[in-house]
Amino acid sequence: MENLIALVNRLQRACTALGDHGEESSLPTLWDALPSIAVVGGQSSGKSSVLESIVGKDFLPRGSGIVTRRPLVLQLHRIDEGKEYAEFAHAPRKRFTDFAAVRKEIADETDRETGRSKQISSVPIYLSIYSPNVVNLTLVDLPGLTKVAVEGQSDSIVMDIENMVRSYIEKPNCIILAISPANQDLATSDAIKISREVDPKGERTFGVLTKIDLMDKGTDAVDMLEGRSYKLQFPWIGVVNRSQADINKNTDMIAARRREREYFANTPEYRHLAHRMGSEHLGKVLSKHLETVIKSRIPGLQSLINKTIIEIETELSRLGKPIATDAGGKLYMIMEICRAFDGNFKEHLDGVRPGGDKIYNVFDNQLPAALKRLQFDKQLAMDNVRKLITEADGYQPHLIAPEQGYRRLIESSLVTIKGPAEAAVDTVHAILKELVHKAISETVELKQYPSLRVEVGNAAIESLDRMRDESKKATLQLVEMEYSYLTVDFFRKLPQDIEKGGNPTHSIFDRYNDSYLRRIGSNVLSYVNMVCGSLRNSIPKSIVYCQVREAKRSLLDHFFTELGAKEGRHLGTLLDEDPAVMQRRVSLGKRLELYRAAQAEIDSVAWSK
Repeated sequence: MENLIALVNRLQRACTALGDHGEESSLPTLWDALPSIAVVGGQSSGKSSVLESIVGKDFLPRGSGIVTRRPLVLQLHRIDEGKEYAEFAHAPRKRFTDFAAVRKEIADETDRETGRSKQISSVPIYLSIYSPNVVNLTLVDLPGLTKVAVEGQSDSIVMDIENMVRSYIEKPNCIILAISPANQDLATSDAIKISREVDPKGERTFGVLTKIDLMDKGTDAVDMLEGRSYKLQFPWIGVVNRSQADINKNTDMIAARRREREYFANTPEYRHLAHRMGSEHLGKVLSKHLETVIKSRIPGLQSLINKTIIEIETELSRLGKPIATDAGGKLYMIMEICRAFDGNFKEHLDGVRPGGDKIYNVFDNQLPAALKRLQFDKQLAMDNVRKLITEADGYQPHLIAPEQGYRRLIESSLVTIKGPAEAAVDTVHAILKELVHKAISETVELKQYPSLRVEVGNAAIESLDRMRDESKKATLQLVEMEYSYLTVDFFRKLPQDIEKGGNPTHSIFDRYNDSYLRRIGSNVLSYVNMVCGSLRNSIPKSIVYCQVREAKRSLLDHFFTELGAKEGRHLGTLLDEDPAVMQRRVSLGKRLELYRAAQAEIDSVAWSK
């Protein structure tokens, strides 16, 4: 069972080393989940003397006012033989065999954290003591509760200490060691008052009475020790500490323990209770109880640790990888992020993600509708046909068929198709830009680096702009091709005019009559409609080839070329992660390290059992 307490000792040390000592956090802290014994008492209650009696050494700072200004996590390790010594977690390679030096180091380490301002800090000091005269036990010595601030302390110190003590003892895994002087009324005991608030049924509170030997003559502590004055689930334990005179004389702790045993054994009022009195008994009871509590908490600890590891890994995944330090690593990191964005963009076009279907809607609905809205009837109205045919004839009317007039009518009609063609190009361009913005917002890694997100977005839009210009050029060329070279077969298949060869009985100017002109307009309209049908199929092909296909193939090619020429410091400016995110990742990384170590520690103990 002894390795259970050693397990908690190691985990508590790891917690503090990695900055997890019960501070506010969005994730549960391992510190809060570990069973511990918190020592609570008012100033001058004899709290320090109780701890020194349990340890058997004089090692705690003494003086007037608030001496303990940081939590002291006191880890006791029983050794079979050898010289007793102490170690601090903040000085792991230094052994203290002189316990006067331990006292000085506690005071110095307190000042390092709080300065010499007499203020308090919640960051614990870790002290391990190895001795054959101790039981395996861990205690947390908290600042003594006080009612007034001393010179050099803020007015809030009284409430600050109370809040710190409460933050420890209100946790359900905390065992409370409430120190109260027997020569004062229990109703006014600071330790009992605050422990009652957090543990009203006394289910995790051990009551310790000090200064029993200093009670007024004719009075005793029997009612208190037997639980009649204040009932707790566990029996009260009385201790007799060294007097101030003993402390001044540096009276040996072993001798003090012996006198304590003799006091209870020889005092008639306490003789029947002597077997469960004294600091030695207190240490053994606490050690045994702490082992029992730890053993009962192991399944819950394992569950908490496994759950928290998953939560931390999930958040770290969301935060993304840390920034590489070298130029090559930064370039690789940027390229990987860009590929992730490019992959998301392609998935939109390929139908894996929504949005690509809007492009097909342009080809299947918007373009055909726009072509239908072209008003060829106005272009081929009788007056316009007569005007263009006459102008095309010039000073000499056409002899057989008005070929130049046909060409002008067809060209003036087909030119109007450029409008819907350009509109289709622009609409697809707008859709592609929208998909770029969607892909950027869906690329988790880009959220991590605002400057890179802007650069990638700008580079993608610039590429799309170039592709749009090329697409518009190619698409308009399709239209121009149609009126640059007419399909001769269409006209050869038209019904022939019975007066094609001319009739000497009619004037040539009769060819400009309404019936003749209507026939020309009808033929031109049929040809234009045929070309519209052809362009309805070829324009989408041109747009897909020049815009969609190129966007899938080379959206960031130009950006990659420029990226390769950048120096390391310029690459660093693209990876300008929010400092708060960087700090959060570091903090989570440390916590993950802590929980994985804890998982291995607990599993090893569980398997050994």
